[in-house]
Amino acid sequence: MAAMAAPPHAEPPVPPGRRRLSLLAVEPLLFLATVSLGLQGPLATQYLWDRLGAERGYSDRNSSDSAGCGNGNATADPLRQEVEALVSHWNLYINLGGFFVSLFSVTLFGPWSDSVGRRPALVLPAAGMALQTAIYLLVMYQELHVAFFLLGRILSGLTGDYNLILASCFSYVADTSERRARTFRVAILEACLGTAGMVASIGGGQWRKAQGYINPFWLAFAASLAATLYAAFFLRESVKQKKAAKLFTLSHYKAVYRLYTAPEHLSSRWKLALYSLSFFLIVTVHFGAKDLYVLYELGFPLCWASDLIGYGSAASYLAYLSSLAGLRLLQLCLEDTWVAEIGLISNIAGLVVISLATTTPLMFTGYGILFLSMAATPVIRSKLSKLVSETEQGALFASVACVEGLCSLVATGVFNSLYPATLHFMRGFPFLFGAIILLIPAAILGWIRIWDSKHDYNHFQDPSLSP
Repeated sequence: MAAMAAPPHAEPPVPPGRRRLSLLAVEPLLFLATVSLGLQGPLATQYLWDRLGAERGYSDRNSSDSAGCGNGNATADPLRQEVEALVSHWNLYINLGGFFVSLFSVTLFGPWSDSVGRRPALVLPAAGMALQTAIYLLVMYQELHVAFFLLGRILSGLTGDYNLILASCFSYVADTSERRARTFRVAILEACLGTAGMVASIGGGQWRKAQGYINPFWLAFAASLAATLYAAFFLRESVKQKKAAKLFTLSHYKAVYRLYTAPEHLSSRWKLALYSLSFFLIVTVHFGAKDLYVLYELGFPLCWASDLIGYGSAASYLAYLSSLAGLRLLQLCLEDTWVAEIGLISNIAGLVVISLATTTPLMFTGYGILFLSMAATPVIRSKLSKLVSETEQGALFASVACVEGLCSLVATGVFNSLYPATLHFMRGFPFLFGAIILLIPAAILGWIRIWDSKHDYNHFQDPSLSP
C-alpha cells in the first residue's frame, strides 16, 4: 500500500523578520466552506430544473411567479411531473454518490489526522470542494451533460468533502479547548454554520434572480479556495505530538471501530452509542423539517411569496445565534445536559406550533419558539469528545460526520415521503412526527445524567467502588 508521510514532528523556527501570521481560529475556515456549500446546493438544484426543463420544452420561469397559491385541486402538469422526477433522480444520484465515497474517505482521513495533524485534513477537502465548484462552472459555461455534476461530487467525496471539514474543525476545537469551555466553543462553530447558511441562502437566491447562476458559483469557488489557502498558510497546527503515519491502511478504520467496541472503553462505550443515537435522531429531525419549510410555506393556507420565504429562512437560521447566546447564559446556572433538555423542549414546542400553523403570525411564532433548538447538538458533541482521549478526536468526529451525512439521507427519504402521504388529513404532520421523535433523545439524555449522578454519589459514599 502506498504511504503518505506526515509533516515533520515540529515546524522549524522561523526567523523573526520572516514570521508569518499563525492563528488558532478554525471558525473562518468553517464559515467559508459553509458559504460555498450553501450557495452550491440550492443553486445546483435550480440549475438542474432549468436545464432539464429547457431540454424537454418546459419552463415555469414566468408561470411560477404568477400562478398563485395552489390548494391541491389543480390538475398536475404531466411535463412538470416529468421534470420534477428527473431533477429528483439526479439530486439523488449526486447526493448518494458523494455520501458513499466520502463515507470511506472521512473515516480514513479523520483518524489519520490524529497522527499527522489537522491541517492536511482541512486543506484536502477544501481543495476538493473548490475542484467540484470548478467542474460545475465548466458544465455551465460549456453546457456539458449534467452527469458531470456527479463526477464533481465524487471527486470532492474522494478528498473527504464537506463532512471531513466538519469532522476536522470539531476535532481542532477539541484539541485547542479546555474541557470546561468545550461545549461553548463547539456552539460557536455551530453558530458559524447558521450564519454562513443564512448568508448563502438569502444572498444566493437574490443574486441568481438578478444575474443568473455563473456569478454566485464564482463566489462559491472563491470561498472554497479561500478556505484552502487559510488552512494551508494561516492556521496553526493543533495536534501537539505529530508523528508519521501511513494513509492507506485499515488501521484508521479500525480506530473508528474501536471507539465503540474496545475493552478500554467498557465504562463509556454504551454512552458513546446512546449519545450517537441521540445525535442521529436530533439532526435527522432538524434536516427533515428544514427540507419541508419552504414547501409548507408555499402551499395553502399560508401561501407565502418569495419575500416572506426569505424572512422565514432567516428566522430559522437565527436559531443558531440565539441558541449560542442562550447556551452561554444557561451554563451559568445549569449543567450542560439540562441546557440540552431545554433546547429539546424548545425544538419540540416550536415544531408542534409550526405543525398547526395556518396563519403567518403563527408560523413566525413557531420560528420564535425554536430560539433554543440548536442548543442540544453542541452539548452532545462536547460530551462525546470528553469520552475519548486526545489521540482519538479525529476518529470520533469522523464517525460523527458520517452519522451526520446519514442523517441527511434518512431525513430526505422519510420526511419527503411522509409529507405527500399525510396531506389529506394534516399538512403539518411531519413536523408533529419530528416533535414526537425528539422525545427519545430527551429521555436518553435525562437518563444518562440521572445514572451519572447516582454513580457519582455511590462512589462518593464508597471510594472502593472506583475503578
